Parts: sequence; structure tokens; C-alpha cells
Amino acid sequence: MRAAVHERYGAPDVVRIIETDAPAPAEHEVLVRVEASVVGVTDSAGRSGTPRFARLFFGLVKPKHPVLGSDFAGVVERVGARVGRFAPGDRVFGTIAPASGAHAELLAIAEDGPIVHVPRQLDQAGAAAIVDGFLTALPFLRDLAHVQPGQTVLVNGASGTVGSAAVQLAKQYGATVVGVCSSANEQLVRSLGADRVIDRARADFADERGAYDVIFDAVGKRSFGACRGALAEHGIYLSTVPSAAILVQALVTRWFGRGRRAGITFTGLRDAQQKAADLALLVDLVERGALVPVIDRVVPFDDIVEAYRRVDTGRKAGSVVLTMAPVRVQEVAP
Repeated sequence: MRAAVHERYGAPDVVRIIETDAPAPAEHEVLVRVEASVVGVTDSAGRSGTPRFARLFFGLVKPKHPVLGSDFAGVVERVGARVGRFAPGDRVFGTIAPASGAHAELLAIAEDGPIVHVPRQLDQAGAAAIVDGFLTALPFLRDLAHVQPGQTVLVNGASGTVGSAAVQLAKQYGATVVGVCSSANEQLVRSLGADRVIDRARADFADERGAYDVIFDAVGKRSFGACRGALAEHGIYLSTVPSAAILVQALVTRWFGRGRRAGITFTGLRDAQQKAADLALLVDLVERGALVPVIDRVVPFDDIVEAYRRVDTGRKAGSVVLTMAPVRVQEVAP
């Protein structure tokens, strides 16, 4: 099979496509022929080795995960002897995070892991695109912030992969949603359900006082200290980007704070069963028309270097999706 690998840290052109051995599914695993995957900011960190603390996971001196990519959509190629939920030919999508290996033509995943059937409303590109943003935004809004009807939620980076999912989820929870983005993406963010959009070049949301029950910094560009004044009395600031400061602030405000709090969670490290349950919820929301993927662009697998270059600009709206050549799998007779 073909796979995109990087053997040293660096710019996008350190990534190259090679021929390598295909995985063999164990008795409880599903072998998926990948038709779409995503290049995201986590993949860029794994490829570049920056910020430096990312190397604690990706490898101190050189990459220990040469094939990146976690989110996928594809077709079941083969199943292990004890698999009962899936059959060859099924359209499926999911994630193998915190592992990687989805930037390849084949991957193996446990049948009881984060893998579900693709709803008819999505094509393979849309299915791959919607995974990362949803599985990141949901634990922040539901489990940390406990967003409730009537609250006001601000999403910084509202047009990005995580931010676009957060806008839609916060609306599902009954919140008034304020999105922060560039003027070029204002209509997109409004179409996702934002009640108000702030052009980040024209106004600073942090200058407001006591306005927000939740500030979700989906791009990690503002600090808790900068945003604290904009929070309501018992509001919470959330960041997707780990740092020494946010880790300390989250602990201190949780243990000793009685007012404004800071929070962070490592969504990729959650239990596979939690992710599987959330994917089932995702399917339900998609089937009800309550959640849609946002795709910045679709890039052929052979042009993966260009996909990384786009992600590295920091200006993408939604997900950058890789597509392999579609493969037709003969349906199995009932």
C-alpha cells in the first residue's frame, strides 16, 4: 500500500509517499481502505516538531510516528474472524487517535473502537472532515463548560475545524453564540448558526466586560488572563492549546476559585469507548441536519505536501481533506 511518511522534522516537503506493507487485521479488527483523511494542526505539529513540547509525544530527536493522520473515512476491505458489526463494502468513518496512520491507503481498527457507518447525508470527504472538530469541541462544551440554554458562548476561531463544530454544538445546547473570525469568513460562521460575528481585525472581544458565560478559544490565540474580564462572574475560559500557564490556571481555578475559571482537556487521549459513543451522537446529529462538516479544500493524496502548506498558513476555514482514488468494493450477498 502507499503511505505518506516523514523521517525527520521540518517543512511540508519532508513528507513523501512510499510503498509499504499493508496491515493485517486481528480477529476483532476491521481493515479499512481509506478514501479520505484529514491533515490538521496536530499533524503539522507532528511533522514539524513544533512547538517543542510536541516532541514529548512525537519523538524527542526524530519522529517516532512516521505515518501521521488520525481521522478517516473509507470502505471496509476485510474483517477479522470475530467481527460482527461490519462487513466488506460498508462505508465507515472514525478516528484512530491518539495513534496515527490514516495518511495511508489501509488501516486496521478494532470493531468496538471509534468507527461507525457513514450516514447517507455525508460523502467520504465530509465524513472525514467532521470527525476531529466534533470530537474535540464536544468534550470542551459538554463536559467542561456544561453549556446550558440561555448562556452566551463565544468561540474564538469560529471558522476553523474545531471552532465551526463548536458554533453548531453550542447552538444545539440552546446557547447564544458569538463567533470570532476574519471578515472573509463571517457569512460562513453565520450560516453555522452564530447569532453575532466579531471581525477579529476590527474589535477585540476581550475588551467586553462580563459578557460571556463561556469563552472557547478554539485556536489558542488568547490567554485566560486576557479573557478573564470578558467572562461572566462564574464563566469559564477554555483553550485547545496546552501550555504551562493554562495547565496551572486550570488546576488553581478548579481547586481554589469560586468565580471565573480556566479549563483544558486532552480530547485525543480519551477512552476509545467514549469516542465511539460520541461518534454515534455525531451520526444522529448529522441525520437530523443539526451538524454539517466544513471543508476548506480537498487535496489529492499525491499532493499531501500542498495540504500541509495550507494548514501551516493558519488561515484555513474548516478541514483540509486528503482523498485517495475511490475504490469500488463488491457488495457481499446477504
